[in-house]
Amino acid sequence: MNPKHIKSLPIIASIITVSSTRTRENDTSGNAIRDILSTAGIRIEHYTIIPDNIESIRSEIYYSIKNSNCVIINGGTGLTHDDCTIEAVTPLLEKKIDGFGELFRQKSYNEIGTSSMLSRALAGTLHGCVIFCIPGSTPAVTLATKELILPEIAHILSHANK
Repeated sequence: MNPKHIKSLPIIASIITVSSTRTRENDTSGNAIRDILSTAGIRIEHYTIIPDNIESIRSEIYYSIKNSNCVIINGGTGLTHDDCTIEAVTPLLEKKIDGFGELFRQKSYNEIGTSSMLSRALAGTLHGCVIFCIPGSTPAVTLATKELILPEIAHILSHANK
């Protein structure tokens, strides 16, 4: 990565867990994201748990981007009838970051094998913010946050804010 491509921008994150069953007490994935970001010195502006519902997801995104420039959504990315995170987010994105999902599935393949093809991980930009949609398992959020999001977040935001 060319250092000339990186602006000095504060990174402020929002974390949205999409689940009909998780609570703050048992949201190991949301807590893992918070711990990883906090350890990296990234401020967490907002954290919430919402049900699998397109309107709720979109509402939380619009709320989050008012005060954050990095939104990480975990959960609701699978193939079950109630998984709707991707359907909620995709139409909102101004630019998709196709490589994020591709790299996530590649790295996941090394950990879980061919079932990684079921992942619909997605990332893109909206109004100078970046939105990441990742599966809700704790190993998946750990992989995505540590190995993909943290190494590139400043680079992504620099380009999204040119």
